Amino acid sequence: MNKKMSLREAFGKALVKIGRNRKDFVVFDADVAGGTGTYHFRDTFPERFFQFGIAEQNMFAAAAGFSTLGITPIVTTYAVFASMRAIEQVRNSIAYPKLNVKIVASHPGLDTGPDGATHQAVEDLAIYRAIPNMVVISPADPVEVEKATEAILDYPGPVYMRTGRSPVPIIFDENYKFEIGRANTILEGEDVSLFATGIMLHRALEVAQYLRKYGIYCEVVNISTLKPLDKETIIRSAIKTKAVITMEDHNVIGGLAGAISEVLSYYEPTLMRTIGIKDCFGESGEPNDLAKKYHLDRDSIIKIVEETVAIKNKFMRGRKWKDLKIKYPSLLAQVEE
Repeated sequence: MNKKMSLREAFGKALVKIGRNRKDFVVFDADVAGGTGTYHFRDTFPERFFQFGIAEQNMFAAAAGFSTLGITPIVTTYAVFASMRAIEQVRNSIAYPKLNVKIVASHPGLDTGPDGATHQAVEDLAIYRAIPNMVVISPADPVEVEKATEAILDYPGPVYMRTGRSPVPIIFDENYKFEIGRANTILEGEDVSLFATGIMLHRALEVAQYLRKYGIYCEVVNISTLKPLDKETIIRSAIKTKAVITMEDHNVIGGLAGAISEVLSYYEPTLMRTIGIKDCFGESGEPNDLAKKYHLDRDSIIKIVEETVAIKNKFMRGRKWKDLKIKYPSLLAQVEE
């Protein structure tokens, strides 16, 4: 994981690569092509690039109309504008009629860094998860961004996808297969499940590899699709480790933590901790400094993992897990059906 690239740059380059082989999509921009990486596509395919200026509501409404002509619009802007400024158009003009529009947003979470709280979207996953008909994706590395971009273009309906501003390590190789709605277990373990999304995956892997030297074996699961959620993989991992930690660069309310807790509270009640932004706004600063201040960095994660495993072991001492079950049996069989 030495080589790094920002997810927004990976997205822009993926558009060019994919655009050479298929002509069925165009790109819409709200005067932020430099910030979203779409300048790569603009410079290569200027006739397929539409500049709307700082008029996101108009851009999303136009995308809805464009999609009815059989051409797929990829609408790009910053996540705060995609999830709040133009959300009425997204809900009523795109999601409600289930139109084939792809929304790809950069500058999510504290990864946005110096742009500060006004541009750090910490609510976007929660907002888009709550909209019916919407698929929600948060890729982890540049390879997954490219694979996910191909997948959302093949998907016949509205999609919201996060990218990111800061360089992140490349985790996957070119043989990696991305599938909408499918989580991937990256590292097997039995002590605790680390469910990570987006840029938090590389931190989860770093922590897991470090703790193995000290006898703590983390299972690392990449949750790149938050909606629809891969319930079966999540439940199986929770049953296996009996302790869960969610990791996201997003408010712990409504994002990955909310999604996982919704599943486990119903199907498999499990000891659970959350790593994310604790219901507050960020501030201007370098991404690594912000991660440390808001407890998203390696050392903070290690501490929470160690605490969680200790709590689980104390709870389990001298007991069999089946004796601790609530009166309802596991509903995993219903999920499998």
